[in-house]
Order: sequence, then C-alpha cells, then structure tokens
Amino acid sequence: MKHQLFLAALLPLTLAAQDFRSLPEKLFPEQDTTKIYTVGGYRHGISFFPKVKNPHVEYEAGSQLTFDKFHSAPAIYTYMKRFAEQYPNLVDIYQVATSYEGRPIYQMTVTNKQIGKPTDKPAAFFEGNRHSGEVSSAESVMWLMHYLLDNYGKDAEVTALVDNNTIYLRPINNPDGHNLYMYTATMNRSTVRPVDNDGDGLLDEDSPIDLNGDGVIVKMRYKDKEGDYVIDPRDKSGRIMKYVGKGKGEYKVVSEGIDHDGDGKIGEDGIGGLDLHRNYPENWRPMQEKTGHGWSQSGAGEAPLSENETKAVVSFLLENPNIYVVNSMDTRVPMHLRAPSTSAPEERMYPEDLKWYTYFDEVGKSITGYEKAGDVYVAYNEGRPSTPLFGHGPDFGYFYYGAIWYGDEIWDNAKPKEDLNGDGEKDELDQLIWDEKENGGRGFIAWQTYQHPQLGEVEIGGWDPKFFSQNAPSGQIERWAKNEALFNVAMLKHLPRLSWADWEVKKIKSYKNDSTDYRVRLSYRNEGKLPTALRQADLIKIVKQDRFNIQFAGELAEGEKPRYQVLEETLSQPRPWRKEDAKPSHNYYKEVGHAAGGATNTAEFKIRVYGSGSLQLKASVETTRAGQLPEKAMTIQ
Repeated sequence: MKHQLFLAALLPLTLAAQDFRSLPEKLFPEQDTTKIYTVGGYRHGISFFPKVKNPHVEYEAGSQLTFDKFHSAPAIYTYMKRFAEQYPNLVDIYQVATSYEGRPIYQMTVTNKQIGKPTDKPAAFFEGNRHSGEVSSAESVMWLMHYLLDNYGKDAEVTALVDNNTIYLRPINNPDGHNLYMYTATMNRSTVRPVDNDGDGLLDEDSPIDLNGDGVIVKMRYKDKEGDYVIDPRDKSGRIMKYVGKGKGEYKVVSEGIDHDGDGKIGEDGIGGLDLHRNYPENWRPMQEKTGHGWSQSGAGEAPLSENETKAVVSFLLENPNIYVVNSMDTRVPMHLRAPSTSAPEERMYPEDLKWYTYFDEVGKSITGYEKAGDVYVAYNEGRPSTPLFGHGPDFGYFYYGAIWYGDEIWDNAKPKEDLNGDGEKDELDQLIWDEKENGGRGFIAWQTYQHPQLGEVEIGGWDPKFFSQNAPSGQIERWAKNEALFNVAMLKHLPRLSWADWEVKKIKSYKNDSTDYRVRLSYRNEGKLPTALRQADLIKIVKQDRFNIQFAGELAEGEKPRYQVLEETLSQPRPWRKEDAKPSHNYYKEVGHAAGGATNTAEFKIRVYGSGSLQLKASVETTRAGQLPEKAMTIQ
C-alpha cells in the first residue's frame, strides 16, 4: 500500500518533468523533399521510384484555377479549400474515408445552406480518379466545381441548381494512385495494394521502369528473328511500328524496363493491379473461381467492397439515398457508359427507366460530341462478341441503388476523325500529323538508342502513355473536362423539383345532430423532368413512396375526445410495434406513389367535425429523392 501511495505521488512529478511532444504528422512522398517516391505495401518487386515533375502538371496551386494543365492532389485540395473560404454559405469540405496507404479522401458538398438541409434536397454525386492514371476525370470534377461556384449569383440557372439541389463532388477517390501517377513515371490501374497479376505467386515483382531517366516509361523496340513488328513503310520518319503477326516481323516491341523475375517477360506485374471499378457488390465475381467452369473477374479484389476507396463510395451513397444522379468518370474510349454490364438492357431494365437512360445517352452525345453512348454489354462491345463485366459501378448504380448512374469515358487517344494525309486510312500516321499540328509534337517520344543490360542494344520511345494515350495533353484537356462537366450539369437540370399545387376544402354534407362532413384535397406538383424516383429504386426499396404528412390541431382537436374524425380510413396513422403502446395522435399520412415529371399527385380524404370551432390542418410532403415540401396550413371553420 505504501509503495502504491509513493508511486501515485511520484507520477505527477515524473509527468511534469518530461518533455511531451506530439507525434509528427505523417508525410507522404508527394509532401516530402526527397527525390525518391516510396509506395506502401509488401511486394516482391521494387517499391521506390525517382520522383518526376511532368510538364503537363501544375504541382502547386496558382493564384487562380485554370485548366491549361493537369493538377496534383495538393493543388486540387488547395483550390477546394479556397472555394470553401470564398463561398462559406455554399461549400463544405470533409474527409469521407482513408485510402489504402492512409491518405485522406476529401469530398465537397455544394448547396445553398441557407435554403434547407443538404439531405432534404435532390442530390447528385460526381466522382473522379477512381483509376490511378485517369486524371482527366479529376479535372472534369474540378471544372464543374469552378463552374457552379463562380457562376452562383451571376447565372440564374446555376443559382437555381445550387439553391434547390445538393451536389457532392469527389475529385480524387484514389489518392494513392493519383499521386503515384503524377509524381513518378510509373503507371498502375487503380489501388496500389500489391497483387499477383501474372499468377506466379509473387506480388508486383516486375514493374516497368524508366531506364533512360527521361521521366516517361514508354516502349522498347529491338531486332529479333522472331519479331512481330516492322517499321511501318509508309512512315518515312521511322517512328510508327506495324504489327505483322507472330514471328513474321523484324522487331519485338515491349514495355520499357527489365525482366526482374527471369520469366522472359518485361513489366507484366507492376504496382498494384486491382480494379476499383470491379469491386462493387452488384454481380461481383472472384478473381479466381474454384471449378474452372464459372465466371471470374480480373481485378475484382478479395471480396465485394474489399477496397477502402470503393467502400467509401457505396457507404456514402447508401447513407444518402437522396442522390439520384451519379457520374463516376474514367478515360479513354470516349463514351457515355452505363448499365447493364452482363446482359442486354431490354432483358433486365424497366422500360420506363431505360427510356430515361437512352434519352440521356443522346443528351450526352449532343453536348460532348462522343460517337458512342449506351450500355457496357452491347453498345461498348459493338462489333465484337458481348463480354460480361462484373462488379461494375454503373450496375451497382442502377440495379442495387436505383439511380441514373454513368461511368463516362473522357478523351479519345487523339483518334483521327479524318484522313489527314489523304492515304485513305485513319490511323497512327494521322495521329502523328495531329500531334505535330495541335500538340507541338509532344505526344510521340522520339526513339533513342539504349544499351540494355539483358537485351543489348534497344531503342526507347513511342507515344506518351500518360498525356497523350490515356489523357489529353495539357492544352487540350479543358475542352474535354468542360464538355463532360456540362453533361453532368444537364443531368442536374432534370432532377425532380416539388411545389405545392391546389388545396381544396369542400363541405359535402351537414347532419341534424350538429356534425358536418368535408372533403379535403391536397396536391403537389413535380416541376422537374425526372420522376420522383425510378421504378427500380422503388423495387429495391432504396426510396420510400412520396408521402403527405398531415397533422390536425385547434379547438376541435383538443381534449381527450377530439371533435373530428377521419372517415373511411382514407388516411393512415403511424402505428407502434405493440398495440399497448398506442396513444391518441393527431398525426396522419398518405402514401401516393411517385410523381412523373410535370405530373401532380393528390391526397383526398374526408373528415367529420362535431359542433362549432376551428380545426387546423397542417401538411407537408416527404420524398426520398425529390426533396421535401415545407409545411402548409389551412383552417376548417
């Protein structure tokens, strides 16, 4: 006991004598000043790469947001913070999740906070950069952010959109992959979680590397008796390689790098390999199934929602079922892409819902100029055998969540739209002409001789894989980001919007014993274009039916025995789980289904009042995805 007392007395003195310091905040590679970028996770291959500063990227936020370059994650977060400071009544920024490597995933809510709660309004969710290198999508979210906020109060349509709706913006859902892409020459598909891509039991053991240190990982070509390629004889510059069949050519063309694991392949198992766009719960399939006779899905992850980044999207959406419209953007087909991914649309979708999707397909094409729009299973595979895609976001969006959900693809790889050299073909030769004319020739990295440690003399060069093949070059990105954002604005303009319509109270019968019957008719109108919910949303019960909430008050509702009565069970009352818990209540409701765009929904009921006095009726309208109508009152004398 004495020892315990002594220790208790000594402890405060000991604590006071120590110099306590908080743990330093973790610095990620994009934040520190070292020249090496280290990737988290255990793998059998290299986890560290030289940092680069790509000329297509703005790494530090400028004085204002422009779209002549792409933006690093720190720059994007700086601009988001500035918007929050500039528009405090319209913007909230918050962390929704943590990435695989521990980075925060940030999101912005845009709405007029002085006109209703965000969760009481129809909503949309726009996400970018699920895939590491598809950074054009982040730029489109940022363009939309800038457009909505900088035009608020200046443009009547934009002001109404922000006042009446809630827009959730997540520019970078995969910050690990985004930063790896922007700060190194390395590329990967989605999350950086180590994966065995080539089935040899090793994780990420054979990553492509930047051998000549020019900051870009391109291709290597070298002469080989069993080559598959020749230099295209039509290209006098000797840059374009033409595939002529296995063993029929003069050259091999492979990724820049070395064969780390001695399997005769180069760069076949780089950083990561899972696909966040195959990790959704709807129709998910494993990466390997046991029988050999069923379907599997590469990149699917260990289980549905096994990845923090996908789980963060699904959790947020399920917690906020007011979200009606979603676009989770990628690159590079280009295409307005949607469900279904495992069957033809007519086989699985309600006709009235499919009609809206096909309508938005055409709206999108009219704005962006994309040649293609439609479902994954049929339209995306046009001209090829239909191949199912499992665990896909748009399928979750419609079949599981009942929303209008696109997974649009931005940028076209500079695919030639015309025959620029007049040879009757639209091919890589035309791409070279476009690159030199519109892009200053930055898209093609000239072939340079290099002494390879395993292959001997090779040449390194080819198309820039990041800012020509996968994304538009800087200087070209704004048009693509803008057009995709304007399609998202068009979908916003179609959201439902409620207003009160006619109210009517009509005396229908009086009785000798001093009672009177009234018929009450309450109506609201959906002034928007979309119905208050898709039919699929109602089927899966992600939404409730539109509902009138009605409350009676006043002299005739006072006392133990109210002097009014709702007739013929035309209204319902909330019921407790146990009858014994029931209490007298003046609260009623009526469910009325869902209102089509431009349509009016009505609740009609009869009440009987006894004696003289006033009876006040208060009503509101509650919906899941079309917003709420504030309380309105009338008095029955």
